Amino acid sequence: MALNARLDHRNPLVFDTHELGRRPGALQRLTRTVDGPKDLGIKGVIGVPEGAPVELELRLESVMEGVLVTGTARAAAEGECVRCLEPLQLDVEAEFQEMFSYPDADDRGRVIAEPGDDAEDDEDRLFLEDGLFDLEPVLRDAVVLALPMQPVCQEDCPGLCAECGARLADDPDHHHDAVDIRWAALQGLAGTMKDGEKDEMSGAEPGVDEKQEK
Repeated sequence: MALNARLDHRNPLVFDTHELGRRPGALQRLTRTVDGPKDLGIKGVIGVPEGAPVELELRLESVMEGVLVTGTARAAAEGECVRCLEPLQLDVEAEFQEMFSYPDADDRGRVIAEPGDDAEDDEDRLFLEDGLFDLEPVLRDAVVLALPMQPVCQEDCPGLCAECGARLADDPDHHHDAVDIRWAALQGLAGTMKDGEKDEMSGAEPGVDEKQEK
C-alpha cells in the first residue's frame, strides 16, 4: 500500500507511536473505545452500526522495520437471519496483527534513501506517517473475517414456510394438508362429467331403459 497521506491525529482510529519510540523491543499497551466507522461489516448482510461502540485492545511493539500492532476489537453487530428474515444481534470479536513500517527502512530495518523505491514491495505494506498509523483498514478486514456470511438467529432456526411464508419457530405445528395432484385431477374430472358420459363409462348405452319400458 502506498504511503499514508496526511493522517489526522484527532481521528480516533489514528494512533501515535512517538511515546513508544524506535528502540527494538519497546512495548506499549493501549485500550480505546471508538465509534464504529461507516460500513463496518458485510454490506447488506451484517455489520457494526455506524457510531456503535467498538472496544479496542492494542499491543504496540517496536521492531527493526517498524511497529508491530497486535489487537482485539469487540462490538455488537446487527443483521438479518438468512432463514426467517428476523432482525438479529450478535457479539463479534475480531483479532488482528499488522506491521506498520517506517517509511525510511526496508523489511530488514535498514535505512533507505528514498522510501517507496520498490513499488512492488510497497503495494502490500502499511506505513507509519510522522509516527502515526491508521488502524481503520486493518479493523475493517478483521471484522469482515470475524462475521458470519450467513447469519442465523439461532442454530436450529427452521426458517419460513415455503407455501405461505409463516415463521415456523412461532408455530412448530404449522403445516398444510398435502393433496395428491393425481387424485385432485380425478375429482375434478368426476365433477364435470355428464350423465351420458357416466353411462358410457359404466357400459350402458344411452336410451336402453326407455326401449325396455316400451
